[in-house]
Amino acid sequence: MTFLKLLIAALAFSAAVNAETPWISMFDGQTLNGWQADVHPEDWSVKEGAIVGQGLKGNLFWMQQESTDFDFEATIKISDGGNSGMFFRKGFGPHTPKGYEAQINSTHVDPKKTGSLYNFQNVYDQLVPPDTWFTQRVIARGTHIIIQVNGKTVVDYVDEKNTYSKGYLALQQHHQGSVVMFRDLKVRVE
Repeated sequence: MTFLKLLIAALAFSAAVNAETPWISMFDGQTLNGWQADVHPEDWSVKEGAIVGQGLKGNLFWMQQESTDFDFEATIKISDGGNSGMFFRKGFGPHTPKGYEAQINSTHVDPKKTGSLYNFQNVYDQLVPPDTWFTQRVIARGTHIIIQVNGKTVVDYVDEKNTYSKGYLALQQHHQGSVVMFRDLKVRVE
């Protein structure tokens, strides 16, 4: 892609991100209404105003709509040794159907840490200590994906193959012993 094409794409992306589209709250702070687990629904609960994932590997899908272009944001806390993710453009179903993942991992042995666009553009530095609340935002417009941690852009990636173009937003519980908490979940769909 030429510099001029990249500049035009960046300007168009910036204009889209600044649109005054309203945010939609994805979580009422009390129930899992609107959410569906692919497996192990007993491993998802609501405690202290947060969605909590702990137990066996599984995903919790926001079933209100599939999305293509959006901003997806959550305030998150991951346990020491925990591993999780914010999935997007993901197919519904068990056994990790295809989709992108914005990684959540402070100290798990997986070297891909919080903020990674898993297996596309990885972050190897610990950006957030375990057991600390932080905000992660995913901005997706066509093939352009940005991930921000606490307001700082850590991934700015163009997937020229357009690997995943549409799907659900979901949360991941990675393994027994991992505890992840999500609050202030919201989406802005373009």
